[in-house]
Amino acid sequence: MTEAMFWSWMRSNLRKMSMYWKPISQAKNASRKIVYGKRHTFEYLCSNCGKWFKGNGVDVDHKIEAGSLKNFNDLPSFVERLFTEDLESLAVMCKPCHKDKTAKYKLLSKK
Repeated sequence: MTEAMFWSWMRSNLRKMSMYWKPISQAKNASRKIVYGKRHTFEYLCSNCGKWFKGNGVDVDHKIEAGSLKNFNDLPSFVERLFTEDLESLAVMCKPCHKDKTAKYKLLSKK
């Protein structure tokens, strides 16, 4: 495994584990509504476009980007921002809005 592959693996697994972080679920629950029917389901309000989406159609966005993780020096700040406890720095966004925001961030960070 190359060093780049290792850091990619590490970044991916930390992001997966962050979905179980309590403030992430609290942020998601703050923007949900119950849809009644045969089976009750939840829908979540996108903070960007204002539309409602099913649970698998939304992501929790970090308003302050977690940044890059390319070496050991990046690890403390990456983990601190990824596992934030500040609910104000988290926003629920639909997948298309989150994808657009992430693409803009990556484009700006390359400059």
